Amino acid sequence: MPGSTRKRPRREVEENRADCPFSVTIETDFSKKSNKRRKSGTAQAAEPPRKVYHQLSPFAPVGKFKTHETLDLDYAVEPSARWQEMTRYNSFVLNGAKYFSEGFIYVANDNSIERQEVAEAGNGPRRRTEDEWVARILEIRASDEHHVYARVYWMYWPEDLPSGTTDGRKWVQGRQPYHGTHELIASNHMDIINVVSVTAMAHVNHWVEENDEEIQNALYWRQAFDARNLELSSVEPTCQCGQPEHPDKTLVGCSNEKCGKWLHDDCLIHDALLRTYERLGEDKPHTGAGETVAKKEGANGEESKNPPLSPTDTGLDETRQTIDVKADESQDKDKPKASITAADGDEKTDATAVVAAATEAPAKEETPARKKRAKIQDAAAAKEKAAKPYLGLFSGSLKMDVSPPMIEIVDLRQNVTSGEKTWTESLRCLICGSYIS
Repeated sequence: MPGSTRKRPRREVEENRADCPFSVTIETDFSKKSNKRRKSGTAQAAEPPRKVYHQLSPFAPVGKFKTHETLDLDYAVEPSARWQEMTRYNSFVLNGAKYFSEGFIYVANDNSIERQEVAEAGNGPRRRTEDEWVARILEIRASDEHHVYARVYWMYWPEDLPSGTTDGRKWVQGRQPYHGTHELIASNHMDIINVVSVTAMAHVNHWVEENDEEIQNALYWRQAFDARNLELSSVEPTCQCGQPEHPDKTLVGCSNEKCGKWLHDDCLIHDALLRTYERLGEDKPHTGAGETVAKKEGANGEESKNPPLSPTDTGLDETRQTIDVKADESQDKDKPKASITAADGDEKTDATAVVAAATEAPAKEETPARKKRAKIQDAAAAKEKAAKPYLGLFSGSLKMDVSPPMIEIVDLRQNVTSGEKTWTESLRCLICGSYIS
């Protein structure tokens, strides 16, 4: 990969106050680098030496990378002299809100800017939008209150993962089945931004999968993305299916002390419905209680604490407390209604029928592309029906408010009028086969 990191794409035309003249270069081999020379009259003069910094990653994912052990990296900032001349600060104040180094922030992008422009045009309130970027502040520097910049690591939404990303031996792109709604991916994709593009403070937790108490209503991360080689850290698989835990869904632990494995709720429901279908088929009524329940054998696991924040740069210039940020001083008609006239000789005309006839879309032509798409959809439906023969016949839901937890089965078969239509089944561990109590 090239040595310089890619800036996240920006609007080609932005307000001057949001401009950022700095770029970050990732250093990979210092011994082979030499100072560039520039002409000064007729003689060659060496440029001031470029300062190389070392960034200790604030992210320590539980999973591992194939290439690099950590997200630590060495980098340089261009133009180097101008960056070095600026004062370092611990925080900055923007629109009355105070932002600190090592904190998380929301950053405006193309989509969010367009949304804000629409809201402002309609006198709507300015607010943070869900499609804004999230970043972690590594360092704050400023020459004055009009020129304040933050060096950041970007947090990726799963949808933003670039083409060519690898997860172990697999090629992945975008959101994966195990990613939760509020899940982010930490990275060492470094940029320098003008802080006027910051819209709000973000609250992001590091989720260690053994401790999911605070995750559901907050942003969180568990995986990390190494931008140097487009590599994701590994995620621990669970359940019989071998897929990672989905943070928005329930996991059920096996009560057998010799097993103790965690199981997806969807997998448990699928197992119970499959057993029900194998027992009752399409026409046999259900009579009697569900399967026997084993004795309760609870086991409490210990909570894992979130790891502390990792350090950032060390050995840098003196840092001042805070700086106030100021903006750069340089800066429908109604639609016509359709009218309908009755044809001569008609005694009565239904206006609604006339409108429907006039606006009715022509029947879609069966093109080869449409036929192919329908064939693919039919094949996918047939595959799902083969894997889940109970679809349309039985449904199930997990009941965690009872002890022991159960699966509630609902009989959807219209042709079966006798027997029970709703009952409960015991949960069975998909790995050891024992009943969960």
